[in-house]
Amino acid sequence: MAYDSKDFYPRPDFVHGNHRWTPLNKGWSILFDDEDVGLREAWHINGVPEKVSIASATDASSTEAEAQKLAAFPELKGKGFQAGQGREHVKSPINVPFVFQTPASGVYDKGAHEVLWYERKVADPREKTEVEAGDRVLARFGAVDYDVTVWASGSLVGQHRGGHVPFDVDITDALSNSWKNTGKEELNLVLRIRDSPNDLSQPRGKQYWAPKPESIFYTPSSGIWQPVWLEVVPSARIGDSSVGTVLKSNNIVEGLLEARVFVLGRRAGHVYSVEIEGSLHGLSIAKAKENLTTDKDYVSINLGLSLSDEQKSQAPQSLGQVAPYDNTDCWHGNVALWSPDYPILYDLSIRLHDSDGKLIDEVQTYTGFRHLDWNQGDRTFRLNGKPLFQALVLDQGYWPDTGMTPPSPDHLRKDIEMSKKMGFNGCRKHQKVEDPVFLYWADKLGYLVWGEMANAYRFSEDYVQRFNQEWTEAVMRDINHPSVVTWTPVNVCFKESWAYPDLKGNIEQRNHIRSLYYITKTLDPTRPVNDNCGWEHVMTDLSTFHDYSDAPELAQTCSTLGSILGKNLAGHDFFVGPLDLPGGRADPGTKHREGAPVLCTEFGGVNIAPAKEGDARDGDWGYTTASDPKDLLKRFEALLQAVVQGGFCCGFVYTQLSDIEQEVNGLYSFDRREKIPAADVKEIVDAAKKVYYDSLQ
Repeated sequence: MAYDSKDFYPRPDFVHGNHRWTPLNKGWSILFDDEDVGLREAWHINGVPEKVSIASATDASSTEAEAQKLAAFPELKGKGFQAGQGREHVKSPINVPFVFQTPASGVYDKGAHEVLWYERKVADPREKTEVEAGDRVLARFGAVDYDVTVWASGSLVGQHRGGHVPFDVDITDALSNSWKNTGKEELNLVLRIRDSPNDLSQPRGKQYWAPKPESIFYTPSSGIWQPVWLEVVPSARIGDSSVGTVLKSNNIVEGLLEARVFVLGRRAGHVYSVEIEGSLHGLSIAKAKENLTTDKDYVSINLGLSLSDEQKSQAPQSLGQVAPYDNTDCWHGNVALWSPDYPILYDLSIRLHDSDGKLIDEVQTYTGFRHLDWNQGDRTFRLNGKPLFQALVLDQGYWPDTGMTPPSPDHLRKDIEMSKKMGFNGCRKHQKVEDPVFLYWADKLGYLVWGEMANAYRFSEDYVQRFNQEWTEAVMRDINHPSVVTWTPVNVCFKESWAYPDLKGNIEQRNHIRSLYYITKTLDPTRPVNDNCGWEHVMTDLSTFHDYSDAPELAQTCSTLGSILGKNLAGHDFFVGPLDLPGGRADPGTKHREGAPVLCTEFGGVNIAPAKEGDARDGDWGYTTASDPKDLLKRFEALLQAVVQGGFCCGFVYTQLSDIEQEVNGLYSFDRREKIPAADVKEIVDAAKKVYYDSLQ
């Protein structure tokens, strides 16, 4: 499914039925501005030129200086971007949403370019009746890495910082001014994007700061990397979760949906009402309506979606087929439940009416009733009141020719299906806030997801401000997806805690992780927070650890709770200890909360040795190496059994779903071919789950 197709709206989880939209991925050009002269020369007003001369060599010394500060990676020193020679850059077409570093972009430039200018013409998509009604035109961006300013025919229309989260700009007035000034119903849309290759306090995840990816780091991604589209919207409209609309559906006893619906563009002195209707397999269950008060831009509506016995008898036959009424995995009383095995979703229609009852806006979305519990004190993670073993796979979301952007939206669905084919019931989306289409399919197909942020590498005040903003936006974007079951703001790498190199001795670094825990809990108290995945936990709901040992050593570690919690993990403790502070004060540190769930959230990482001399590429690696596919399968089975046989882990995250560039330790190759038969992998994963569930008897 191509990105320029109108067959698939970029936010299928939240569709405005009366909005017209059109893809805006074609027709872009890009120009590198290595000397940052564009603002001075008013490219945003006069248009981006056809070319720009580089008067002096590009100084990349600061890149190298920053890289030198990563003490955890001495093997990567001396490999930053090198200074370029004097030359000129020519404006060229670029295939959006693929970044210039990828072949799919049509540019495929591997150099360091901190400032980028994108440009394209945009015509007014509105019909005459929409103009007369006062409808607005939004340019919507799925994600742009990293700091972007947007102009429409010279008028500033928006700014956004954060490379993994969405934003939109209203270009309506600029379109009107263009018509008045030029007589044309189109404008020149210009983006100036700054994405520093050497600012290590910028959240970037696995994006490398050098031209050739190495170790656990991959090709960088600058500029537009998720879809762009135009949308015609009414001036007053229903806002999505990014502006505060939350659909809370964890009350499975009563089947009560607790909704908070935000309205954008409301006019003072005007009366509006919001109505929500819930249905299941086409059967309307309930509806409720509330007026928008004059002092708030949102309404709170509680909607009971437990079916009556009469409604059950009237339900279409298809409901009983996908959710047998006598199956307690599907139903809690008369409330249909969401789970990986039975991903049952209620359809929701959210409608906005004016004072005359006229329909202004309508959204089609959904919710899944499911309840998470990690607080029973028996090391068990429960879904809908029943123990859940999370057999997850590490998924980093890269593709051979397209980088962080899937070749098409459909490839996100395919990755989930490949994972489920191998028996995994979910993934830890690693160091990336994935395209929301991925979560749409996770909801639909029944696939657990741990939401995670892309970390930076260095702690600073700038990092704290940047991270807090982007993490908050990421949580709000994804808060309504039933598939998301855990939040992971911070992750360790295999040598230190990213951006937090001194949690043992630095109170500011500890306090920031604590603040992230509380920020996340304030936004969403219904999901557990895994504060610093891997080790050096500061404040966490789950006790998670990373261990890339071979199976015998891993089995020994997982044989007792004490050996898990007491193991030195790559030179780090499982939890931060006490810390003496000035003035006789002390930070008590933290420790394992008795009865908290314990999960091995990274292990494995086995690659296969080349079949013959000369087959290996320079830099290819894994954490350990199998001799051939049969040996990989044998090692995979031993590793999974090592985690579960002790009976102390209620889940795992195997590294990893697919190869990525030089890191060739996936179960699938980079182009998603099976290295070992999926059916054989599934048999091993299912056996590991069985060991856990049998231990509960």
